[in-house]
Amino acid sequence: MRLGEKEGADYFFLSQTDFEKKRKAGGMLEYADVYGHYYGTPKGTVLEHLAEGRDVLLDIDVQGARQIRESKDPQIKASLADIFIMPPDLEELRRRLEGRGTETAQQISTRIQAADAEMAEWKSYRYTILSSSMEEDLIKFRAIIRAERYLSRRLNLQHG
Repeated sequence: MRLGEKEGADYFFLSQTDFEKKRKAGGMLEYADVYGHYYGTPKGTVLEHLAEGRDVLLDIDVQGARQIRESKDPQIKASLADIFIMPPDLEELRRRLEGRGTETAQQISTRIQAADAEMAEWKSYRYTILSSSMEEDLIKFRAIIRAERYLSRRLNLQHG
């Protein structure tokens, strides 16, 4: 837990033992070891939100997205609108990472190597946004979400 993060609001923080128990019991929608830290999405929480008609946004890597696409759960399959947000090239990604000033040169190098492999996955996604500015990316993202909400299969109309 980082400074300012709150249990249940920012994340659900589990011990490694509890995480493994939940994962083995099928309680994780997706999970991964990312740079030495375990991350995952509790399946029950996602299903609860979907059942109540709420959109669920997950910010996950390609491993997690692949796991969700492979889910056998019909509610998950019907709700999925996966979006890959991709920098135009690796040099632009390096420029952005260096501009943040939050990582060492070694950490940036590691992220660039991982991004190179991950960017090859873009065709597996239903949507891909080629990133430009944050404002443009948000406009494109919102357009996709709006369109998804109007899909006939998502509407719950009582007309015969």
